[in-house]
Amino acid sequence: MTERVREILSWYAGSSPGVLTNLARMLNHGRLGGTGKMVILPVDQGFEHGPARSFAPNPAGYDPHYHFRLAIESGCNAYAAPLGFLEAGAAEFAGEIPLILKLNNSDVLYETPDPCSALTGSVGDALRLGCSAIGYTIYPGSALRNEMYENLRELSEEAKAAGLAVVVWSYPRGSAISKDGETAIDVVAYAAQIAAQLGAHVIKVKPPTAFLEQKEAKKVYEAQKIPVETLGDRVRHVVQSSFNGRRIVIFSGGAKGSDEKVFDEVRGIRDGGGFGSIIGRNSFQRPHADALKFLDTVMKIYGGQIK
Repeated sequence: MTERVREILSWYAGSSPGVLTNLARMLNHGRLGGTGKMVILPVDQGFEHGPARSFAPNPAGYDPHYHFRLAIESGCNAYAAPLGFLEAGAAEFAGEIPLILKLNNSDVLYETPDPCSALTGSVGDALRLGCSAIGYTIYPGSALRNEMYENLRELSEEAKAAGLAVVVWSYPRGSAISKDGETAIDVVAYAAQIAAQLGAHVIKVKPPTAFLEQKEAKKVYEAQKIPVETLGDRVRHVVQSSFNGRRIVIFSGGAKGSDEKVFDEVRGIRDGGGFGSIIGRNSFQRPHADALKFLDTVMKIYGGQIK
């Protein structure tokens, strides 16, 4: 156990030995094990966006086993997916990588301005599959946010009692938020705070832009001269908003973009004190060898081997 991992675990002193053990499993696993940084492979896009949009760019991705192998061979800290994908490979790859069961999901066949994902898995499923954590998405800004918060509280209570860590995808979205507002720095920082207050051990948010959505918040940001010019500045503020950095905050990779764009984003996350990335489409939508090379570069940036 490295001193950095011990320090991070000390922030969760109210947690049970089981939860701390599972957090340690993720922090100590893979290429970045022991550094306090994390790169997680999430593959919920088949459910969230549809199979062709997700896997046609690299047809190997239609096979659930492909993603287990990619996460393992690249040295990711963990692999996150919905029930079906994990059930399809958890036995064959048992013990080879920490797993996160995504407990709620939605589809795009019926879109609504105020989303609320359906429960598609249980804490019992996570235990049966040998997972280290559950994952759950909340949409701050949705008219149905309170229902999601209450569901998360109940699931978190059950997961923590069973010794599982809790990872929260906190994505502002809904009829009360503009499209630009979904990634506005004030909104993303608020979303991270909400996830922390709901008891998340690991918080996943999108990289924030310099846009300010809320009128009252904008006044404070300007009056207090909160730095938001660079991505590093904005990441630093999101981490600060997550209990002054006492909660693990990782940032999503989003839709597939150019390598240099992603690498520059990873540098900004690293320089701002972010704990890492959760990168799906930018990883699995490219041929296997290219994906390994891509993830190798991401991990070297976080590990300090590449500036």
